[in-house]
Amino acid sequence: MRLVGPAGEQVGVVRIEDALRLAAESDLDLVEVAPQAKPPVCKLMDFGKYKYEAAVKAREARKNQTNTVLKEIRFRLKIDTHDYETKRGHALRFLAAGDKVKAMIQFRGREQQRPEMGIRLLQKFAEDVSEVGVVESSPRIDGRNMVMVIGPLKNKAEAKAEARRASQRAEAKAANEAAKKGEAPARVDTSADKAPMTQSLADLLPDGLRLGSSAAEADKARAEQEQAEKAKAAQAAKAAADKAAADARRAEEAAKAAAAKPAQAAKPAAAPAAAKPAEAPKPMAVPKPTAVKPSAPKPAARPKPAAAPKPAGKAPASGAGQKKPGTAE
Repeated sequence: MRLVGPAGEQVGVVRIEDALRLAAESDLDLVEVAPQAKPPVCKLMDFGKYKYEAAVKAREARKNQTNTVLKEIRFRLKIDTHDYETKRGHALRFLAAGDKVKAMIQFRGREQQRPEMGIRLLQKFAEDVSEVGVVESSPRIDGRNMVMVIGPLKNKAEAKAEARRASQRAEAKAANEAAKKGEAPARVDTSADKAPMTQSLADLLPDGLRLGSSAAEADKARAEQEQAEKAKAAQAAKAAADKAAADARRAEEAAKAAAAKPAQAAKPAAAPAAAKPAEAPKPMAVPKPTAVKPSAPKPAARPKPAAAPKPAGKAPASGAGQKKPGTAE
């Protein structure tokens, strides 16, 4: 087979094994581009990259593709001048956008007997739109209607491109006019005579308003300065109060320590046990007098009633109630 390199250079006729070896060494794919040729032609390429580029080209082609649309405009034979100008304006817009225009005149009743009036009206219409369109189909009778087709002088892609360029030119013209009027930012002057640039919005105000804004800024700065001074005074007062409290705390602690030291010094040293004086005997406690309460006489005990004699029971059985001799009762 005939082998073509990745840059399109002719390698020559080689065997399939050699072509596969070259593709593996160069880390490329071996693609058959002309199978009907003798010998068939293969090319070394990156097949993934080739497919991606082909998809991008197809997408761009679809983007630039335009479909021409047939727009229809209807007239009456006795159309008024204002209505005719309105229809003409629609036709001019359609033709400028790259679309075709189908002009149709509707006949009613005995108007069908005067077709030449319709032809004259369509010819006049074609002359009025001749700057953007050309007649593709001459007027013809189609039942009760007369039809004429007018095509645009430029296709739709060219019309879109021209409209885009026109919008860009309009934007550039507006920017140039704004720059001429002084709305665009001027070149910065770095001479020493000029005042330094600031980021304040007051520089863009008129002189009358600028004074008021400067006074407001001065009042605001003065208020901020007063607030800062008040904050500093409050901080200083707080620091003084903290210092006075700390001094009072230290003085109190020093006074407590000084009061504790003399008490310890005045305490006598412990004498030996033998030199201790004898303690004086404590006086005996005098007993408290107790009040004697008179005791009430106790009532005499009542005599207990004598026990009633038990009734005599039945005579015991023989031998059952008899006592044995020699036994105590």
